Amino acid sequence: PFDINMAMDAGWISAIPYINVEPSEVRGLVQDAIFSRSPKGLLRTAIFIGGRETKQAMDMLKMAKNSMVPPFEVSVFADPSGAFTTAAGMVAAVEKELAEKFDTTLEGKNVIALGGTGPVGQAAAVIAAQAGANVRIIGRQLDKAERTAELCSEEFGDGKITVLAGADADKAEYMKTADVVFATGAAGIELLSTELIAKAAQLKVAADVNAVPP
Repeated sequence: PFDINMAMDAGWISAIPYINVEPSEVRGLVQDAIFSRSPKGLLRTAIFIGGRETKQAMDMLKMAKNSMVPPFEVSVFADPSGAFTTAAGMVAAVEKELAEKFDTTLEGKNVIALGGTGPVGQAAAVIAAQAGANVRIIGRQLDKAERTAELCSEEFGDGKITVLAGADADKAEYMKTADVVFATGAAGIELLSTELIAKAAQLKVAADVNAVPP
């Protein structure tokens, strides 16, 4: 429902979902779409890739783009779990706060993404790192956080950024030097307590993407 609502609100006339699509099926679906209309008619066609897995969505995005046969091309957009748009909105809101209240940017700031191994945390980490921030993904399992940080740095960031990792058990220590905190965990989980905030001497902005208490 989320993706369909977003499509309709963006002005789409119709949206046809294909579920449980395997990577091997992407090329066929894309070429069915692009060869059904003239190049001019394809201006009315777009492909949206959703799902839950960030890496799979990005892999499918690349496959879809590589399946185009110019001039038969359409717009392709990936947003697994709404994570990319959610993360982009959160980072934009943080940048606005930094500019208006501190006359600064993300450049050189220490940013930690709590619950950062999920799709929103990954996307927010990459965007912030591309903006020049020093980013660390925090997760309950350090090995998973390390794998996620490497994925963000090498694959999503094309090796042009560095995202570090840290364990949830050590987040109080990381909070001491954090300028910005992203709370990006699952709905209904408290990641940032009043006690932790009190220890964050240089914290400027904390952002939480969840509307679900606490």
